[in-house]
Amino acid sequence: MQDHLNEFLGTPYGIAIIFVILWCAICYFLSFLSGWHSLTRRFKKQSEPYGETKSLRFTLLGVRMRFGVKYDNFIRITAAEDALYLFMLFFFRLGHPPLRIPWNEIQFGRTKYFWMSFVVLTLGNEEFIPMRISEGMARKLGILERLPNDARAR
Repeated sequence: MQDHLNEFLGTPYGIAIIFVILWCAICYFLSFLSGWHSLTRRFKKQSEPYGETKSLRFTLLGVRMRFGVKYDNFIRITAAEDALYLFMLFFFRLGHPPLRIPWNEIQFGRTKYFWMSFVVLTLGNEEFIPMRISEGMARKLGILERLPNDARAR
């Protein structure tokens, strides 16, 4: 039996199965590590964005969540009147369902990393999951206008 399993795992089908299992495990692991899984419990998307919306797709501008997990090229962020919407690219969606986080569940802050300025969105009043985005990205999404006056002045 062991010989048959070893033979199968050496075939293209076996390699493909191993790849898919590893891909799924990594996607779920990153979901837990970044805090996306924690946010899913309360903020799984139930409705479409309404009102004026601004979206950015798969950007190199910099999106980091808890423990430095990077989502730069794999995330679409939509800022609508009612909430912030987060969507993952299809191939990375496993463990990352779309989220709808109301603005009253987001705390705003600013930080600098070397010479660059970032906006830190702390997602969820219970979860406190940090999401750092570049200042340019926050400007394009209209998030800078939502910052409190003392944080906006920096």
